[in-house]
Amino acid sequence: MDIIKYDVYRGPNLGVYIAVNDTIGLVPMGFAKTKSDKLAEYLNIEIYNTAIANTRLIGALSVMNNKGILLPNTAYQNEYDYLKDETDLEVGVLDTKFNAIGNVVCANDKGAVVSPLLSKQDCQTISDVLGVEVIQKKIAGFNLTGVVLVANATGAAIHPESDEEEMKTISDFLGVKIEPSSINNGVPYVSSGILVNNHCMVVGSMTSGPEIMMLTRAFLN
Repeated sequence: MDIIKYDVYRGPNLGVYIAVNDTIGLVPMGFAKTKSDKLAEYLNIEIYNTAIANTRLIGALSVMNNKGILLPNTAYQNEYDYLKDETDLEVGVLDTKFNAIGNVVCANDKGAVVSPLLSKQDCQTISDVLGVEVIQKKIAGFNLTGVVLVANATGAAIHPESDEEEMKTISDFLGVKIEPSSINNGVPYVSSGILVNNHCMVVGSMTSGPEIMMLTRAFLN
């Protein structure tokens, strides 16, 4: 697996705007085709242009694994219909006041680590749509679990202030190696600057050499 630097809208926060799994990537409407083509090549995916809640914040407002896509209740009907019609994934809506659901859920194909702020009904919806077991857990004192954790099938990066007990619990639950790391030269909110599937990892353009080393330890077999 390669680790490749990339930027979005002249910034390194690519996880805010884009969501990927092993076969598809969701990018904003009007996203440059040259950029999309590179992303498709790096991650070995097919690109779909969409909006969520009529915004470009696809990574922040959605959660996706290889089984399903979760959208917030602010998503428009035509956005839901497009993803339902064009992808082979289960598409569901999480009816919660926490509309930036990418910030409160981290999922791979084995499990979802979910913010304690969400309800039991929310957790059941997440389980049903993504086809995984769910645990609710703070990470490094943060309720925004999806901001401070990112995972694929084999590895995960977690907030650098996470303790050993948290890392072991999440490692065992998701079935992954896990390493504490920041992104983009010191940002602890790792999902904001990482796109990863089981083919490749794309990171924000400001990611430093030591951060690349930590991510290599986590994600490279």
